[in-house]
Amino acid sequence: MTDTTIPPAAGRLFSRPAAVASCVGFVLIGMVQALYGPAVPGLREEYGLSPSAAGLGLSLHFTGGVAGVLAFNAIHSRISNRALLGASYALMAAGGAGIAFAPNWPLALAAAFLGGLGFGGIDYGLNQLFAVGFGSRSTAMLNVLHAHFGIGAVLGPALIAWTGPDGYAYAFGACAVLAGALILCTGGVGSEEPALSVEKPAATGGLLSRILIGFLVLYILNVGVEAGVGGWEPTHLETVGYSATVAASATSVYWLMMTVGRFVVVPITLRYSPERILTVCAAGMTACLLLSLVKGVAPVAYAGVGLFIAPVFPTGLPWLIRALPQAKRAGAWVIAASMIGGVAAPPLLGMGIEVSGIRAVPWLLTALSGASLVATVWLIRMTRRSAE
Repeated sequence: MTDTTIPPAAGRLFSRPAAVASCVGFVLIGMVQALYGPAVPGLREEYGLSPSAAGLGLSLHFTGGVAGVLAFNAIHSRISNRALLGASYALMAAGGAGIAFAPNWPLALAAAFLGGLGFGGIDYGLNQLFAVGFGSRSTAMLNVLHAHFGIGAVLGPALIAWTGPDGYAYAFGACAVLAGALILCTGGVGSEEPALSVEKPAATGGLLSRILIGFLVLYILNVGVEAGVGGWEPTHLETVGYSATVAASATSVYWLMMTVGRFVVVPITLRYSPERILTVCAAGMTACLLLSLVKGVAPVAYAGVGLFIAPVFPTGLPWLIRALPQAKRAGAWVIAASMIGGVAAPPLLGMGIEVSGIRAVPWLLTALSGASLVATVWLIRMTRRSAE
């Protein structure tokens, strides 16, 4: 791996090798998150688990992720950026190795939580640092970073397919080795974050609180749509007459389009503001969800949702940090909220589907997407008021 002990240039938070290593870090967390599902058969056989017990691994991973985001946010002001990332990679390495070698299920669950802590630290740390570390190119670089998460999410299941579910320990062990190697690649991360340009810091505390709440709502709604489509698209497509193979393939294309969309938007972020991009994204995914009501174009429409929703998470963070420079760690709250939303959205949508039926999936998701469009427009108004 490229040596990143070279410090960043003056005024830069990342050296070029450190930026590359950070993208590899997002490949890593994408892989680890995507390993749990395909590893379930192997875990059940190894420990004699029921399906619900095997699912606890991913639950503990996400629980650790939320705890990691909040914990590293709390101590970030007292440790260096390099220490934050190094500790996070070390936790990921320990968690991956623990799952690979755990002699019993309780220890494997403890390892999943430990790895989740590292996952949260990497997710929080790199999002926060990329959002301020590249100046006018921060939005573009955040989209590149998140695109690498998607690459990892594709590689994780492919790794299990190669080793077989019984070889899940090799997959988690490989991730542990990669995390350990990345600890050595934090030397090019600077200690001082660049000063942010603040248009006018005189907004009232009440207005700032409403803006933060608005961003929390926006992120929860978008993660709800993202997880909802991923979780319910195949069931909806099968219900309206598509084969299981077509439905599964269409869902894979949806996730692929989320990765593609983040690369596609990179040059766009250099020309247009995050506010305008997010407005177009919200309108586009709402239109695509309405189109998914039409059976003949539903698979293509869902792919369109993936394309439009892809830039939302990484593009919104620089806007948040610019709008709330006084709340320096506000990004941690929206990252934690997005994780909670990703866990809670599918079962909550399931409750709505029980009442209204599978064919109502596009309508339910359209309601969430339409609400995110309203939230985006409202946030534009509020952030303009705070800058006046």
